[in-house]
Amino acid sequence: MTNETADQNETDLEAQNETKHDETAQEEVKAEENFKDKYFYLAAEMQNMQKRFERERTNLVKFGNENILKDLIEVVDSFELTLNAIKGDQDAKVKNIFVGIEMVHKQCLSALKKHGLEPIEAMGKEFDPNFHEAVAQEYSDEKSEGEILQVHQTGYLLNSRVLRASKVVVATNEDKKDKKEEKKHH
Repeated sequence: MTNETADQNETDLEAQNETKHDETAQEEVKAEENFKDKYFYLAAEMQNMQKRFERERTNLVKFGNENILKDLIEVVDSFELTLNAIKGDQDAKVKNIFVGIEMVHKQCLSALKKHGLEPIEAMGKEFDPNFHEAVAQEYSDEKSEGEILQVHQTGYLLNSRVLRASKVVVATNEDKKDKKEEKKHH
């Protein structure tokens, strides 16, 4: 029985070793799979981070000068106010000043355009709250409802994004007098 017991013990030990070897192999496979999962996750995170940084860099280039352009728009507004104030003057000196200011105004607009700034076309267009800010409504039976009659302040787009909305007067076909009379009759 000693031989048989020894053989049995040896077989049991071999079975235990084989089981431990299988468990170790399974653990190694699991560890390898876990490592691969972590590697793929980190690789995907890295790609996402690179894409996010590229988007942020692009936006910084496109819109990084937004604040200075807002300030320069105010300078353009001052030019426009000055031009409108002296437009009809008949004095020769004032006419020459007008021409000079107009040239500087155009040069300023051209420089701003190079940096992605575009004026919003508003006069005669249909009111769009995405691009226009209504400061008043005015009755007009000659214009369609919602058509822009006047532009009080030009709006601007910076790389197709609204930097400042145009401040406008919008046509209405309903007369205020008609509304008051309707209320009195009811």
